[in-house]
Amino acid sequence: MIYKNTDVHLDINSQIKRSISANIQFSTQDIDTAKLTFSLTKDGAPLPISQATHGKLFMRFADGSKFYVNTEVQDALEGVIFYVLTPDQVTHYGTVQAELYVNYNNGQSLSVHKFSFEIDRALVDQDIAPIAEYYVQDFESLKAVIQEMADDAEQILTELQAKFETLDNIETKAGAQEKADAAEAGAKAYTDEHAAKSDNPHKVTKAQVGLSNVDNVKQAAKTDLDNHVVDTDNPHAVTKEQVGLSNVDNVKQASKSEFDTHSADNVRHITAAERTKWNAGQLVKATNDDGSAFVSVGNTDDFYTKITQAGKRFGTFYSTGSAANAPSTNPTRGFFHMTAVDSNGVGTVGYVVAVDQQNKMYSNYLDSSQGWKGWNRILTNADAAVSWQTPTLLNGWRQYDETQKIRFSKNALGEVEIAGAIKGGTLGFEVSAFQLPEGFRPLQPSHFIGVASSAGMGSAPQFHRTLVDTDGKVCVQYCSNTANPNEFISFGFKFRTT
Repeated sequence: MIYKNTDVHLDINSQIKRSISANIQFSTQDIDTAKLTFSLTKDGAPLPISQATHGKLFMRFADGSKFYVNTEVQDALEGVIFYVLTPDQVTHYGTVQAELYVNYNNGQSLSVHKFSFEIDRALVDQDIAPIAEYYVQDFESLKAVIQEMADDAEQILTELQAKFETLDNIETKAGAQEKADAAEAGAKAYTDEHAAKSDNPHKVTKAQVGLSNVDNVKQAAKTDLDNHVVDTDNPHAVTKEQVGLSNVDNVKQASKSEFDTHSADNVRHITAAERTKWNAGQLVKATNDDGSAFVSVGNTDDFYTKITQAGKRFGTFYSTGSAANAPSTNPTRGFFHMTAVDSNGVGTVGYVVAVDQQNKMYSNYLDSSQGWKGWNRILTNADAAVSWQTPTLLNGWRQYDETQKIRFSKNALGEVEIAGAIKGGTLGFEVSAFQLPEGFRPLQPSHFIGVASSAGMGSAPQFHRTLVDTDGKVCVQYCSNTANPNEFISFGFKFRTT
């Protein structure tokens, strides 16, 4: 939404404050865009707006219209609230006097500040005159008070009407006494005459007094009836079937309060949405119930067979380092996903990811036509780092200088690199300058060409030929510099190990 936004900073304190002009001007054409934003502070910090806090805004417009409305929360922690003027309110152009209040649920209330702002009358609205309005947001409360007053007024009118009717029938004290004495004498004479008769002078029948169905026999005394009522020995031999209890077990039933408590228990009772979610959930286990790996591959097992026999599923595994086709010689753990199976339920397409105890990761893929692709080591940033070693120099060879020390290393791909420079030793086909240890030797004898010193040979570049044998011997066999053949022999090459 797009607003003509204003930010009024108000501090809540007890210091003397005069109404401020907020330097705000809206237009009668700012329909649903005139937004008053208030940033409230107290004691130098934002006033948090909680659910127990309510901002109220009172506005008195230039034409006398008054509105008392609720604000809305924009940022509860920073104490920011706002109110957007309604389309009807912005039609009341002129100066608007306003005051902001903060009310709390416990009955407390704070007056924040008085301020004023302007609503400019747009040209298109020059011929429109606003009508004064009085708006109370809690209208239902006002309605209830008015209805109560109307009910009280109606009751008072009814009571007054009854009193006026009584006044119409009032007579003098002497006249009323005379009528009362005459009525008393007549009534006494009639009752004396009626009391002297004992032969049913009015000819009252049984039917007239509701006894037409009562036999003219002696009825049980009240004490007899009382004794019958309190008899708990089932004197009438009433059975369960006669009272409809033949299918009811004779067990204690839950009380209504217990039933209501159970019915309101939202922990035991799931919702329709929860039931739908659970029914649509996957029901294939990735681990055993105790959290252990779903597939376990032992020393005598074949890794590929154990994984494919698990069928079409996503699962976890554990494998020893001695199992056939295991990803590593160290124990490994990981997960697999078989996405297709044959007619016997054996996996035909899928993949495996494994991590061994050295934190090395491997992957493998099963293709339905080509079978398993084989394990690939997944290299990490740590694998790129190598450890350099310095060899023991033989046959008179020594380091050329400290900045180009001869050394060797092996990376995660099994590649050995030799770098640096030596001098002063003996050249020869079987004369070793140094020897590489096991694990750092080539697959086959390898020859390399390197840069040699040009001393004594003018400015022409010189070279040497060096052999790295399968037993680890490194021999400088030949140098093109015949004047100073061992002045400077440099190395900088790589080869694959066994």
